[in-house]
Amino acid sequence: MSDRMTTPWGEVELTRFPEDPRDPLRAWDASDAYLLRHLAEEKVPLSGAVVVLGDRWGALVTALAEHRPTQITDSFLGQEATRANLARAGVEPGAVRLLTTQDPPPERVDVLLVRVPKSLALLEDQLLRLAPAVHAGTVVVGTGMVKEIHTSTLRLFERILGPTRTSLARQKARLIFCTPDPALERPANPWPYSYALPDGVGAVSGRTVVNHAGVFCAERLDIGTRFFLRHLPGPGAGRVVDLGCGNGVVGTAVALADPGAEVLFVDESYQAVASAEATYKANGVPGHAEFRVGDGLAGVAPGSVDLVLNNPPFHSHQATTDAVAWRMFTGALRSLRPGGELWVIGNRHLGYHVKLRRLFGNSELVASEPKFVVLRAVKRG
Repeated sequence: MSDRMTTPWGEVELTRFPEDPRDPLRAWDASDAYLLRHLAEEKVPLSGAVVVLGDRWGALVTALAEHRPTQITDSFLGQEATRANLARAGVEPGAVRLLTTQDPPPERVDVLLVRVPKSLALLEDQLLRLAPAVHAGTVVVGTGMVKEIHTSTLRLFERILGPTRTSLARQKARLIFCTPDPALERPANPWPYSYALPDGVGAVSGRTVVNHAGVFCAERLDIGTRFFLRHLPGPGAGRVVDLGCGNGVVGTAVALADPGAEVLFVDESYQAVASAEATYKANGVPGHAEFRVGDGLAGVAPGSVDLVLNNPPFHSHQATTDAVAWRMFTGALRSLRPGGELWVIGNRHLGYHVKLRRLFGNSELVASEPKFVVLRAVKRG
């Protein structure tokens, strides 16, 4: 859905990625607008190095494009939306520098604008990475909806950068103001974080998992994945995709159980794919693997995959949606060869079996417990 945001620098037309006219979710919210109004009203100097961290769909850097900002994001989809929104606004290529959370951070930051992420760990990691580039004169302003900013959020800014306070709420949004203290003794960055998997989870029992900040359940194995690992298909699949791979533990389990498998790890999160590659390499897995940041199975040749394993997310930032799962299932159907299979782990209440029957014409219950189900769908003909 296309939407217009009025800013002190003019009106910009924004969309999420991939563009879908049926998508009811906007590409900006009140916290983006609040931050931009503050910059204009307080006449914050933007002539230096402006860095925007966590800009979800490019709303902030599109509005501020004339100041040649740098965007840092963990989201492939967010970066693609930013490219489209900048092009739509007529911004010349290269005017906005697009970095990922895995790229080396800028060497100097004069204005740091932070769209508070859902993951406190990701915020911690990125602030620690950016802190050496921040100086006493750096203007630091964070923004988020009231429900996204907690005492722990403020403490993190204070612990890593310096004294922190918040604004009054406007339209359920709030700003964070931080005054950098160059003399502050910062903690060491605890990310990436590694731990040994428990017993009883198949081929990866006792193996190492590596998690970069922001990856789902980074400090422990979540119960859904634990259940999935106990019910994976047997060896002999051929070309396998760990779709929405997270830390890559599912694809790594397949590769350990079947050295002949070719495993493609895919996620839209740069942090996730880096975690999957680190997990795979930490366990000395034999065989062939590929690691790709992208929009699901886009770019995978039709009919080229034997097995897709998927634990689809049902949130897009704070919004609950089944759009991501639907795209993943549709991509799997296109990419699988005839007779190929999609295996899905999901919360029982999400009703994925209905979607699979609508798409594949079939859905089989492989395993169930009170909270989770493992489903199997086969591509016919």
